[in-house]
Amino acid sequence: MQSKRFLTLLVSLASGLAAAQENMCAVSSLPFPDTEHLKAQQTEVKAQRTEIQQDRLASFSGDVDILNQDARITAQQATLDKQKQRLTAEQGVSYQDQQMLVSSDHVDVDMATGQLVMENTHYQLTQLNGKGDAKTIRLSQQEGVLLEDVSFSTCPIGNEDWRIEASSIELGAGNLWGEATHTRFYIRDVPVLYLPYFAFPVTDLRQTGLLFPKMSSSSSTGISYEQPFYWNIAPNFDATIGTRLMSERGSQFKGEFRYLTEHQAGQINVEYLANDRKLDNSDARYFYRYTHTGDLSDRWTISTELNGLSDDNYIVDFGSDYYNRADTHLYKTLALNYYSDQLDVNFQTKDFEIIGDHPSTYRALPELRLNYHQPLLGALDFRLNAQAAHFSNQEQDAPEATRIHLAPTLALPYNTNWGEFIAEAGILHTRYNQSHIDGTELAEDVTRNLSRARIYGGLTFERPTDWFGINTTQTLEPKIQYLYTSYQDQSEIGLYDTTPLLNDFEGLFRGEEFTGLDRISDKNQLTLGVTSRFLDDKNREQFKLSLGQTFYLADNRLLAAAKEENRSALAAEVDWQMSSKWFAHSEVQISTLTDKLERSNLSLEYQLADNKLLQINHRYVRELSDEKISQLGVTASWPIAENWQWVSRWYRDVDRHRTIETYTGVEYESCCWSVRMIAQRHLTNRYDSSGLQSTNEFDSGVSLQFIFKGFGRSNGSRDMLKDGLFGYRQPYLMN
Repeated sequence: MQSKRFLTLLVSLASGLAAAQENMCAVSSLPFPDTEHLKAQQTEVKAQRTEIQQDRLASFSGDVDILNQDARITAQQATLDKQKQRLTAEQGVSYQDQQMLVSSDHVDVDMATGQLVMENTHYQLTQLNGKGDAKTIRLSQQEGVLLEDVSFSTCPIGNEDWRIEASSIELGAGNLWGEATHTRFYIRDVPVLYLPYFAFPVTDLRQTGLLFPKMSSSSSTGISYEQPFYWNIAPNFDATIGTRLMSERGSQFKGEFRYLTEHQAGQINVEYLANDRKLDNSDARYFYRYTHTGDLSDRWTISTELNGLSDDNYIVDFGSDYYNRADTHLYKTLALNYYSDQLDVNFQTKDFEIIGDHPSTYRALPELRLNYHQPLLGALDFRLNAQAAHFSNQEQDAPEATRIHLAPTLALPYNTNWGEFIAEAGILHTRYNQSHIDGTELAEDVTRNLSRARIYGGLTFERPTDWFGINTTQTLEPKIQYLYTSYQDQSEIGLYDTTPLLNDFEGLFRGEEFTGLDRISDKNQLTLGVTSRFLDDKNREQFKLSLGQTFYLADNRLLAAAKEENRSALAAEVDWQMSSKWFAHSEVQISTLTDKLERSNLSLEYQLADNKLLQINHRYVRELSDEKISQLGVTASWPIAENWQWVSRWYRDVDRHRTIETYTGVEYESCCWSVRMIAQRHLTNRYDSSGLQSTNEFDSGVSLQFIFKGFGRSNGSRDMLKDGLFGYRQPYLMN
């Protein structure tokens, strides 16, 4: 028991030793002797010579070996005083149990009190990396553990790149905290940190204390240093409070509060900078976020998310754990949900805070959605989708509307392991009451009634085949869909939650061309698609090819959906595991009218190991918001020498002939410490005073991070492969 408390003390002093075992120094294998032949509380003693005086005093000498089920002591001399209940051992003494090995000049055990004292010791942990020296080690069931003149390191003996030394370390019996006095932290033989006193947790329970600092540098913030402090308020409440010092901007407060109950959970984040020295004005800059989820009963839940910031450039200048510089809206939502086997109800208010000079977005304040499902007459299903919403806009002269939508549907579904079929017919009834419509073509009251019919079928065929010398199963999965929607003029209806959708292979069978309900296109169309897969003997997908196209049997009368072609672009999608190391994913859409590429996305990856990969990406969109997008990216991670790892990423805007992100990092990692240096340059996307976003301003920065394994580990340490503006993404997911 005492050795376990000693081990707990050392691991806790290391502040995260068990959590930082990756690439740690090799742990010496020190097998514990076989004790199966011993009974509980039985002790076995072996020695070359033994003297016993009247069954009260026993002296052992010459290769003394004392063994029980918990520990082993070896020495050249040992004395057991049965009357005083004391065991002493000296001359080449070693103490060993399942967790540690200690060599000492002298060991004294008081068997009556359970106290063990070892002098001039060197200890080594056998399950974890850790070793060091102590002048005295005292272990007592009543008083706890005391170490005097102690050192600790996880580095190999004779090559201690770092170590901790302390005058004393004490853990009282039953205490959750240890105490250390006159603690010094050394890199090689150079002292870099001194603490006259500090307390540290000795269990894996959350404890109040300092977390690892975060350091970085960029042209936006200058040199940045953040020191978080964790406050364990209660078992279900905690907070993290920190100050971020930025040489270019000043001192920023950052706080996080979390709570958890049996049925509720939430989090509050606040960031505040009283005066940004880099700006001409003295206005405070801030960001806040509140999230909450909870169960009101077995079927009712509630959730909310509130976000806000002081200005458009806050996220660009300071970064965020929840948003990135490409986001244009911050959400403010409150939702109440009801769930049952047949009925789902969602009531919510949806508001936004717009970042930059973007068109004002309509808010749904409030919105009610209802989905009801009821089987009828055996295989027939009745479904009802209903919505009610009020849309408002921050622009004073913008139209507002209250919309009610009902969509009853009768469906006949049929599913088997070789295919699926569904036939459905329904009515789309929508009513609008619109206000603030003076000077527009909108009508105050509009009722829209549309009929819709859909027939969908898909089959799955399988056959055994050969795929590059491997026995596989090939599937052929044709699918067909006919969709009809009637027409009604919708020019008197405003656009409140509707924008055009971009279609891919799966989107062809969605049958919708717009988000929301303000525009529902008339349709008389046939969609054909086919997918073929190659599956290995473990049913793992090795290759998948999908092709699909929609044929318009009649021209769209709705102007917003009018098309020049009589068919959609040909959509193709490919996933291919070319070998155990090569992977590819591609999505392509080609106009069959002009034979031009409309959209494409290509990823090609070579992965030899977790730290050896090369990925090439290209994304192309012929027209998106009146702009052409053509971006080429390369991501690489590779070991460049023993203990050295290199990660780099480069993205280029091919259409504008410029690099939009450069990111590179180098890491040196030994078994007991590591250092990372990262440099990056990317577009800032800052907004000017009128809200227009800059596309020519760049931000550059470097960061340096040390990790001493066994001494601590930052929860926010960079994953160099996934960090950066674009980050690393697996090219695809196969089943």
